[in-house]
Amino acid sequence: MTRSLEWMRLTAAEVQAEAAADALLIVPVASLEQHGPHLCTGTDILLAGAVALETARRLAAMGERALVSPVVWTGLAEHHMAFGGTVTLDNAAFQAVLRGVVGSAARHGFRRVMLLNGHGGNAEAIGVAATELSVALGIRVAGGTYWHMAPEAISPLLERQAGLMHACEAETSMVWHLMAEGVRPERLEEAHGPGSTRVPGQPPGLLMRRSFRELSPSGVIGDARTASPAKGEAILAAVAQRCAELLANPALWR
Repeated sequence: MTRSLEWMRLTAAEVQAEAAADALLIVPVASLEQHGPHLCTGTDILLAGAVALETARRLAAMGERALVSPVVWTGLAEHHMAFGGTVTLDNAAFQAVLRGVVGSAARHGFRRVMLLNGHGGNAEAIGVAATELSVALGIRVAGGTYWHMAPEAISPLLERQAGLMHACEAETSMVWHLMAEGVRPERLEEAHGPGSTRVPGQPPGLLMRRSFRELSPSGVIGDARTASPAKGEAILAAVAQRCAELLANPALWR
């Protein structure tokens, strides 16, 4: 029987065996929130989990041991609350959840953990968590947002955007590939918005969260009108391959 890469499908003894074999534990982290008029609220949950699992499959094909935890399904989504359909934590609660998950893994013997983020609002907090947990637990903890880790894998596959945004061409395509019922094709003509969450003159290094209600009447950043399932399949494969290559680097974990 082929060894499962998903923690929840293994027995406790099998999980312990993975820890003893120094498997990399990938913890996908996401959010439950509005994704425009055309996309399901579970988009980030679905995509973070899929990228994590596809990354683990590619690591396994390289001869690396990897295990994927269930998705941490809620995060920091205050900027989406005005649209409804959203659950948010405050930062203290979010950090406590991550500390509990990674701390449990460390107690079971995992020495390498990747917090693989699939929600833009979590990005800065994920970096803080990775640093603090590494120190507190004495293990290697990395953190990163998948489209920030692999922008060069995404950009060539898009028609109307330079990269992944929100409820956009990329996210809509991946959901359409993975779970077609999560897309409302009849609403795609409404599924477009500004190309950035920054106001004119605001550089990437100047951080300020605004309600998406102020930024985009549709709740979309980018343009989903050219999304397709085939494009989503290609994006998922390209991102997972690049993430696997990055995480297989032994220098990262020394």
